[in-house]
Amino acid sequence: MDDQLKAALIEIAGADNYSEGLIDLVSYSYDASQHSARPSCAVWPQTAEQVSRIMALANRLLVPVIPRGAGTGLSGMAVPVKGGIILDLSRMNKILKISIEDRLAIVEPGVVYANLEKALGPYGFFFPPDPASGKVSTLGGNVATNAGGVKGAKYGTTRDYVLALQVVLPDGRIMRTGSRAMKSVSGYDLTRLFVGSEGTLGVVTEITLKINPKPTATSTALATFSNLEDAGRAVSRIMYSGIIPSVLEILGKETILAINKNTDLNLPEVDAMLLAETDGYTKEETDYQMAKIIEVFSSNKALEITQARSEQEAVNLWKARKSAYAVLARIKTHFVLEDVTVPMGKVADLLKGIEAISRKHGIQIATFGHAGDGNLHPQILYDGYNPVDVEKMEAASADLFSLAISLNGTLTGEHGIGISKAPFMSLEHDPVAMDVMRSIKRLLDPRNILNPGKMALDTKDETGETPTHAPANA
Repeated sequence: MDDQLKAALIEIAGADNYSEGLIDLVSYSYDASQHSARPSCAVWPQTAEQVSRIMALANRLLVPVIPRGAGTGLSGMAVPVKGGIILDLSRMNKILKISIEDRLAIVEPGVVYANLEKALGPYGFFFPPDPASGKVSTLGGNVATNAGGVKGAKYGTTRDYVLALQVVLPDGRIMRTGSRAMKSVSGYDLTRLFVGSEGTLGVVTEITLKINPKPTATSTALATFSNLEDAGRAVSRIMYSGIIPSVLEILGKETILAINKNTDLNLPEVDAMLLAETDGYTKEETDYQMAKIIEVFSSNKALEITQARSEQEAVNLWKARKSAYAVLARIKTHFVLEDVTVPMGKVADLLKGIEAISRKHGIQIATFGHAGDGNLHPQILYDGYNPVDVEKMEAASADLFSLAISLNGTLTGEHGIGISKAPFMSLEHDPVAMDVMRSIKRLLDPRNILNPGKMALDTKDETGETPTHAPANA
């Protein structure tokens, strides 16, 4: 580590908030993806002013900076592929304000999603996006990835709740975007520009979030289907029936078989299972909604429909869906969890296409996901120590992306682009769109120091050359 840079970082953040220890560098070399690269050091800022000074220093010395939350990302967004400084924001973890009167919460980026939910509970409010990693993921990371989860069909994603941001730009300037008001059409919507930007445009240091009254009642039901077409048709018809379920999840056959082999749940071995949940403020309201959904299940040839009559029965119906990720993660030494997303009317086509890709490459792909917004999770299971298996995984991933785009879908519904999907950006985005995105990156980060190597955004600077980062190691 360059002595001048080290001394400057310690002067800014303090010796207790700086590390170049091997155990920390190894810990920060990876996230929840299969990618890894080692940084030069890690810094834990505690104020926006410290972040500003660190960014200004790094910008002057051409040292990469990689913002990081809890490291739960699945696309390599927090992996320091160009080395440099890990900017760990987890110690900026204060809930600054909860205003029920204004229906908002103001938080620092290191606040864990579950901790905000716990703080909102006594007021009868909640923050709806509900990412699967919510027990550990930070709200700064949720903003960076525009995180979503099982309730996306009804409640949307993080983007729908971010009212305002404080952002430190790559040159150290501090900017505020948005407003605490529920509506604003003043100027360009810079807030939405930063939501989902994966830490490539600025470092978010304060977040103002819209919060909702929490529904007090739910109804839950599970339906099984003997073929994918019936299940897919049921999904489409539910979503235009006038009822919007709070949850509409799907388990594909390969996932069901894997759960049965590795648990004692003894699920019916059918082509698809749909789990639906409705929410509201009275049991009569949620039961009325669920009755409409059950009508759709029945009219689309559901083999069996089970409606929970108690809280424990609802928990039991959820067990299969909640066990899917953990069960599949244990089957092979490695896995890749994709999140391709298609229009809801194409869910059955996507499921059939995934099965065809699995057969084509001779590799196991088990699928589950959020049918209510067309966001599925094909989990590719493989032996990462076997080069042949790795090649099959890479080929299958490429085919999955092409399939999703051919169905008018997208590469990613909630995990982001990062490193994993960067080579496929041109499948979805035409050359003009890519040029505009790279121009925005170049405008805000002309020296390309902020999370470089992500989203296929690396580009030439104003001199016509791609910026070369100075080594942080002497």
